[in-house]
Amino acid sequence: MSTDLVRATVTDGVLHLQLNRPDKKNALTRAMYTALADALDAARVDPAQRVVLFSGAGSAFSAGNDIADFAASRGRVDEVARFIGLIVDYPKPLVAAVHGAAIGLGTTMLLHCDLAWAAPSARFKTPFVDLGLVPEAGSSLLMPRAFGYVRAAQMLLLGDTLDADTAAAWGLVNGVVPEADLLAVATAAARKLATRAPAALRAAKALMRGNIRAEVLAAVQVEGDRFKEHLTSPEAMEALTAFMQKRAPDFSRFE
Repeated sequence: MSTDLVRATVTDGVLHLQLNRPDKKNALTRAMYTALADALDAARVDPAQRVVLFSGAGSAFSAGNDIADFAASRGRVDEVARFIGLIVDYPKPLVAAVHGAAIGLGTTMLLHCDLAWAAPSARFKTPFVDLGLVPEAGSSLLMPRAFGYVRAAQMLLLGDTLDADTAAAWGLVNGVVPEADLLAVATAAARKLATRAPAALRAAKALMRGNIRAEVLAAVQVEGDRFKEHLTSPEAMEALTAFMQKRAPDFSRFE
């Protein structure tokens, strides 16, 4: 279902979900998570929708969670958990076209995409600890396995930013393409997948991801529980308040 903030279109078997909040760099609200999850749920059972393509309107892929919306949630993040649960265990191929900021879930969701391309402008960052929070979407398991522990720590503990070339070298995306060609390259790949034998395609994806499926689902559950705990913690309240006040957080009084 299309909404003002998430555009959903289907062409040649590809469901294109475009985040459409360019004035906020596509920062994700709970309503946007619901719209994304509803579209994924519908596509899951629709044989005409064989592949899902994610992109962002404007100058960014996604600036991550909308901080004000999150602060107002008071720890209720069911919409986020639903979306994460869907992409973690989604049976059909997921493809992404990433440009500009890809922060928080804008990065971690790529761990569950089967193909992804980045423009040179793409910047990947997972500032969970910076916000008094913990990793989500299985990233505490998948990043160390994909990148090695020290590189994962560089992202998840230090909150360092990865440029597009580094993300490609580490295997977070398939490659870097000119911004003008980004969506066309990702769309062409998605449409190519949509022409493949659908049952065989789903089976192949399940085989590749099935070896660690149980571990990923378990990690997502543990992360989700810890995330909810930390979301209402004094540390997170300080970090979220500091963010909205445009100042550095002061964690000096915390142990």
